[in-house]
Amino acid sequence: MLISLELVREILVSVQNWRDYVVVHDYLTGAATKADLESADSGALTVLASTGLMFLISLAAGVAFLIWLWRARINAELMSGAAAHRRGRAWVVAAWITPVANLWYPYQIVSDIWQASAPRRPVPVTLINAWWASFVAAVLVRPIQWRMASQEATEHDVLANANLSTLLTALYLVAGVLIILIIRRNTAWQTHRLAQDAV
Repeated sequence: MLISLELVREILVSVQNWRDYVVVHDYLTGAATKADLESADSGALTVLASTGLMFLISLAAGVAFLIWLWRARINAELMSGAAAHRRGRAWVVAAWITPVANLWYPYQIVSDIWQASAPRRPVPVTLINAWWASFVAAVLVRPIQWRMASQEATEHDVLANANLSTLLTALYLVAGVLIILIIRRNTAWQTHRLAQDAV
């Protein structure tokens, strides 16, 4: 649910960036006034897309995901042993905040949990690969989009920001939907296997 709300925030930001472009374009062609420009910056969509509440949702989604990942790792170790994992348990959290390692350690952790939880092995990691590729691409595009958003000086800059924002939103949507599928499938596998082991 929290991941879904974070994806809605990304969509709102992209919509707002396109709205900004349309207003700037209209202003430069004489179809909008300076008041229209000012109201675009203080509109409900802008406020909603950038409020502290949305930041809290992002933070809560990240924390909830890490809690799920930690529990999934413990369950995976119960099913397959610690030797089935390339990284120690501490990396479940540290992998996301350690520079350079954060480009592939989280992928290895999720992939190992996926493999250890699957009812039959080996299981294809296509879903994991697609999730990680879209997530890393989004992480690489985000700073470029932020820079573009902070230097909007011309209509071309506003259009470039809207285009990058759309690309970023698309990448996050793909990554978000895929990680939701991964969470659901992995949780179902673990629940089923742990229930069988308890019998």
